[in-house]
Amino acid sequence: MKPRNHKISLPKEHLTQGLALCVLLALGGLAIAGPSGLLAWSEHLQLLDQRQVQIADMTERRDILQNRVALLNPDRADPDLVGELLREKLNVAHPDEVLITLDDSAP
Repeated sequence: MKPRNHKISLPKEHLTQGLALCVLLALGGLAIAGPSGLLAWSEHLQLLDQRQVQIADMTERRDILQNRVALLNPDRADPDLVGELLREKLNVAHPDEVLITLDDSAP
């Protein structure tokens, strides 16, 4: 007796359709659970809110620094700010000023 050859032959169409189905399922899975999919959407919204708060803080800080730079412009420096910085950074005072030191350990 001759052994029978049991080959299953699928038409080329079925293979193409199966491959297309696998690709579509993979794309659907990525659309739902991928890094930019529907499940990650809320996380992205939280990050956006955090970044907007950071931008607001940095904008406020930038505005404060721009104001100080404008006040320290050599052509028209603010005398009060210059005097404050001299006292703070160089530890100097006018002869007619009275210095009061505070004890840090006092309640």
